[in-house]
Amino acid sequence: MGAAARAVRLRACVLGSSVNRQPDDLSRHMGRLTALRAYEVAGLGPEDISVAEVHDATAVGEAIQVEALGLFQPGEGGAAALRGDSALGGRLPVNPSGGLESKGHPIGATGLGQIFELVQQLRGEAGQRQVERARVAVAENGGGLWGIEEAACVVSVLSR
Repeated sequence: MGAAARAVRLRACVLGSSVNRQPDDLSRHMGRLTALRAYEVAGLGPEDISVAEVHDATAVGEAIQVEALGLFQPGEGGAAALRGDSALGGRLPVNPSGGLESKGHPIGATGLGQIFELVQQLRGEAGQRQVERARVAVAENGGGLWGIEEAACVVSVLSR
């Protein structure tokens, strides 16, 4: 396969920082605000995403982040995972790499690992982890702590 056939386009890469908000004010969740900006820059929306890698340093992390990214409705992230909607072969596979917990959460390398996984997915080179018809991907990674959420968040959107 030639280089052009393997090309992956970075549509957006947006850095956000935490804001003061009340815990129940999810409309101002830093991951949500960063994702909305990334989708705007990319000219795409959550409905266009076919595979995602999200920061899941804890078990609840995936549920929180898929909701913040708009991939699942508020309050539905956990239920979606239980139904298999976010599993390989599900409606929208999340963390086909196994996520950060499966890798021992290698601080400093987590974002790079997420992008590497998504590039493999978009190229159709992910082997047994391959998401069928992966065309648009999103990565969300956060770090630090400010009040009730991460201090910083990066949302990247990639496509074929």
